[in-house]
Amino acid sequence: MKNSGHRTGKPAKKVNLQGKTEEMRGNTGYCPDPGGVGLVKTRYYTFSEPPDTLILKSGEKLGPVTLAYETYGALNKNRSNAILIAHALSGDAHAAGCHSKTDKKRGWWDFMIGPGRPFDTDKYFIVCSNVIGGCSGSTGPTSVNPKTGNPYNLDFPVITISDMVDAQRYLIDSLGIDRLLAVAGGSMGGQQALQWAVAYPERIAGILPIATTARLNVQGIAFDVVGRQAIYGDPKWQNGNYLNSHVIPAEGLAVARMLAHITYLSEASMRKKFGRELQTCHKEADFITDFEVGSYLRYQGESFIKRFDANSYLYITKAIDYFDLAEEYGSLENAFNQVEARFLVLSFTSDWLFNTAQSREIVNALNVNQKDVSFCEISSSYGHDAFLLPNPIMERLVAGFLNNLRN
Repeated sequence: MKNSGHRTGKPAKKVNLQGKTEEMRGNTGYCPDPGGVGLVKTRYYTFSEPPDTLILKSGEKLGPVTLAYETYGALNKNRSNAILIAHALSGDAHAAGCHSKTDKKRGWWDFMIGPGRPFDTDKYFIVCSNVIGGCSGSTGPTSVNPKTGNPYNLDFPVITISDMVDAQRYLIDSLGIDRLLAVAGGSMGGQQALQWAVAYPERIAGILPIATTARLNVQGIAFDVVGRQAIYGDPKWQNGNYLNSHVIPAEGLAVARMLAHITYLSEASMRKKFGRELQTCHKEADFITDFEVGSYLRYQGESFIKRFDANSYLYITKAIDYFDLAEEYGSLENAFNQVEARFLVLSFTSDWLFNTAQSREIVNALNVNQKDVSFCEISSSYGHDAFLLPNPIMERLVAGFLNNLRN
């Protein structure tokens, strides 16, 4: 997939800004990381071959279904040490390690996964899969529709967080794992963890929902609506059929990513990183990247279109918006009535997208049901993205929680 957008601004400045971000995420340096999981390989599991298709929440049938996944560590003899990591909107199965020695960055949660790290691969067997509807190896809108021989495009059925979890369950079954030690994830990954807890209560010992919500608030939905409108408004989107003409709605997808990325940051982190610094003279007619923050966001958008699909973005953001445990079960208290797992719920002080009040709503509903739940609001100035950045408190809490679980 080629980038059909155009760079503007000063490339040197963009590279520098990206470098700062990647350093914060702990993903720079040589691959493989001497202290990490090393070189890893993405694997693929295909299931639900017709006529035994996957029945989705909508009633539609999907099959065959392929999930891309990676594993780290080793499964113990009684298969009791498996942990499922669920990714956020723009994530994928590559959570840790490197695919080759020339990789420029490691997996998206690399600092959390590895020997001696919170998800300690000397103790645990870690699994991370790309969700259905995705575009990183799992079945989604870019996949070939067996009925037509062409990409699904918008013929791909609507998918939900529940459908993502049901597909993961097939993968976990294929690995011979009857019961997971834990399911963990941030943002949309946290929604998946919550869905696992209520859909398969007998199959999990611990749940770690981080920077997440049991239902997205109206403001969060509004940002997703505008992001999708940016894609719809790109003439190259062609009502979702752009793959047939070998073009992509690059500008629309880039704008959607730029808008979303703002919601992942906090005002404090943006002020500290950029302030009101100009990278061009204010007398010049540069209406896109005159401020450093504009150049940074433009870079984020242009980077995103090289690795993500516009239709997948539409489907996955819809799944996030639709997720509502309270509506599905009558109330959030009802949703958690049958859960058996212990919970560690984490939020961050500067996260205004999935704010602490939304985490407390989860905690309160669990408390009403007298479930085993611990909660911590962690101080951080990095906004919603804080769960993707090294944080000693988060790392200690996760490590301690996992260490005390019994499967």
